[in-house]
Amino acid sequence: MTNPLLVQWDTAFEIAPFDRISDADFAPALDQALMDHAAQIDDIAGNTAPATFANVIEALETPCQALEQVLSVFFTVAGADSNPARESLQREFSPKLAAHFSAITANKALYARVKAVWDQRDTLDLTTEQQRVLMLTHRGFVRGGAALEGDADTRMQEIKGRLAVLGTNFTQNLLADEREWMMELAEADLEGLPDFVIDATRAAGEEKGAKGPVVTLSRSVITSFLQFSARRDLRQKAFEAWAARGANGGETDNRAIAAETLALRAERAALLGYDSFADYKLETEMAKTPAAVRDLLMDVWKPAKARADADAEILTAMMREDGINGALEPWDWRYYAEKRRKAEHDLDEAELKPYLQLDRMIEASFACAKRLFGLEFTALEVPLYHEDCRAWEVTRNGAHLAVFIGDYFARGSKRSGAWCSAMRAQAKRPANQTPVVINVCNFAKGDPALLSWDDARTLFHEFGHALHQMLSDVSYESISGTSVARDFVELPSQLYEHWLEVPEVLSAFATHADTGEAMPPELLKKVLGASSFDMGFQTVEYVASALVDLAFHEGAPPRDVMATQAEVLAAIGMPSAITMRHATPQFAHVFSGDGYASGYYSYMWSEVMDADAFAAFEEAGGAFDPERAQALETHILSTGGSRDPAELYTAFRGRLPGVEALLKGRGLAAE
Repeated sequence: MTNPLLVQWDTAFEIAPFDRISDADFAPALDQALMDHAAQIDDIAGNTAPATFANVIEALETPCQALEQVLSVFFTVAGADSNPARESLQREFSPKLAAHFSAITANKALYARVKAVWDQRDTLDLTTEQQRVLMLTHRGFVRGGAALEGDADTRMQEIKGRLAVLGTNFTQNLLADEREWMMELAEADLEGLPDFVIDATRAAGEEKGAKGPVVTLSRSVITSFLQFSARRDLRQKAFEAWAARGANGGETDNRAIAAETLALRAERAALLGYDSFADYKLETEMAKTPAAVRDLLMDVWKPAKARADADAEILTAMMREDGINGALEPWDWRYYAEKRRKAEHDLDEAELKPYLQLDRMIEASFACAKRLFGLEFTALEVPLYHEDCRAWEVTRNGAHLAVFIGDYFARGSKRSGAWCSAMRAQAKRPANQTPVVINVCNFAKGDPALLSWDDARTLFHEFGHALHQMLSDVSYESISGTSVARDFVELPSQLYEHWLEVPEVLSAFATHADTGEAMPPELLKKVLGASSFDMGFQTVEYVASALVDLAFHEGAPPRDVMATQAEVLAAIGMPSAITMRHATPQFAHVFSGDGYASGYYSYMWSEVMDADAFAAFEEAGGAFDPERAQALETHILSTGGSRDPAELYTAFRGRLPGVEALLKGRGLAAE
């Protein structure tokens, strides 16, 4: 029987035929695809004709269809709907893929041809986009170790392979800890919880096969429980399990993996001539240097910590009123912050949540995209990898632009967090291809599914990434969509969050699940008035994580990652009642791969731009100003990585931003 991963897909919009693909297809398909791609690379490297942009760079840009199909499907299901077979395959595939791609970078004949094109770049009649692709290709080979020789070359390949294994193990250990733990609740333990929290715990119990409601380590479940449960003992038990992920000892402990990963990254950077991994990593980002990153983070840390310290005093006083004389603890903060929000802003999450129906928030994200960019979304009935998934065709003026897939609900087979990926990226060469984009979230199931305010922001955030993919309009896949600097990639996603807070959007789409009535004006006013509430806490937990990430990669690798984490937090005066958003053993952004290593700061770097960019709309004709929307698409959303990000932002805004708009937006600006 023909392997469905190795043939042209005769499906609507060439979406993967998930109903015809089994786990048994992946291994043989990958082996064949790797051989096909290796042969393609050998043909480019062994070409005896003089090296040209066409026969080297564009040839490398020509995708191996089989390999792209296998990897796009496998990594989609491995992250969003894993099972023991897929986890085993991922452990098998990681070193195999690392070796394959390392061999390409280490191919001396291939690098010689890339360098030959690079050396004659000034005599070639290349477009601006082609010049960018050539520069990025050459730089990628050099940074990948192509110029290394002998023992250094061999060691680089060994490091890459080992890092791939470690990243997979880190991710799977974290998933295992999150999947295995649950806290069963008696009916009495539900007393005082809002209905939506009770519904989430019952749905979690059903998903786990428990006899009743449970708290799991799915973020959407545990954070709501910590926010609303009056049972301090249960909050403590749940929080400590959440904080212990990846650090429980035994086979799933991630601390040794983190330490080895940091040591290998430092060695990799040294082989390439860099002082540290942070210097190596940041060279290609907007920030450029560790010092620039630290300056930004500390500019935000100081006012954020001052706000958090002041808030801690208020929450401690509230705790005293409840007869608790001990210190304010991390499992107390969300509970008392919610009580304070209700008292000071008369805003109750339980009152708000019925207005944030998942389906209506999806509609809102689509409606904003239509007003801003003219996009239309039509539901598709196609086989997908899980019954929870939905798909839409995206068109503009009747022309097909993309396919968008949404996978919104938490389940034990899905890793935590939320993300966007392209199962197929936009490109025009060597042939025109439209993107297939997927958003994956972890919202609690319900009938209807109701979101927290943070959930709704996450939905808009990931859809901003999707727009970056769907509106891409470049020639080459390597610079398409979100293939940009790490500290620029979060700009479109964080910018799109702002449209959730536009009053006319909430008035139209925040409708009550039972009555269908629009959110009352007074509640809307409370929501927007409390938009920067508890921002000291949120900023401190994020910036602390970013500073620890930077410290890990800026100097010599730590032998004891937890000791180094503690030292960094002590040096900045981390409030005792707040923890890092991602402690080291669960810091998947940093340790599941190199993507955000030395780069977790990038959310903050991008937020400096997104606050300033939305201000551009407000200064013009408002949130839906057509000229600003066109400029956003022209200079940022459609351009991918075809130009330097600083150039792109300056083209959109006329200048680069300062930190002032960010501090104002977070309510941290000095009065």
